[in-house]
Amino acid sequence: MQAKSLSGGQELLCINTTKVYDWIINEATFDIPVCVELEDTDCDEVDTVSCEVDPLKAVVLSRQDREFIIDGTPITLQLVTIQKTFEVTIFVTKTNGATCQVASQTFTRCEQVILCAPEGTKVKVDYTDVDCFVCVFECNSTEGSPLTLDLGVTVRLCQSIQSTFPVTLELVAEFCQPRDILPFNPTCPAPVIPLQCPVLFPTTAE
Repeated sequence: MQAKSLSGGQELLCINTTKVYDWIINEATFDIPVCVELEDTDCDEVDTVSCEVDPLKAVVLSRQDREFIIDGTPITLQLVTIQKTFEVTIFVTKTNGATCQVASQTFTRCEQVILCAPEGTKVKVDYTDVDCFVCVFECNSTEGSPLTLDLGVTVRLCQSIQSTFPVTLELVAEFCQPRDILPFNPTCPAPVIPLQCPVLFPTTAE
């Protein structure tokens, strides 16, 4: 086996990397009902209700082949079912300005997307933006029972979904070199003389 003649500092390299089979940016919105009980609080004391959401790891439940015709060419794609789990935390701000965490609940929702994700590829979900807001807020107070907040929480997701597979590639390339050090010549500051008080001192004798 003969080594190929390469120009300059190029070299024949064999590297491990990840091939992207398909990639979509998808927005999804989920409505979640939340019921919260509050002790020692009246409805008149509740000013606003807010929320925070933390996504947990997404799980691929299944993938099924589907036949499509794109630009006149038959192609087999996959209908991928993804299970997503979120932890939603509810905060109540009272009329006196105090804010406190009153509940934290975990919810699961499923979503289906069409991808080129044949068996053997890995489907990865990355959340680029996650937000939530309280859309519906109803306070119910019954004598002798804890105050109840019936909430409608909307969760909005911006997500990057990729199907990938590890591959080994052969390519011709040059090795990267470090950049030059930026010049940095610190200079000593000039002496600073404190301001004088000429109105007070010194004075000329009259």
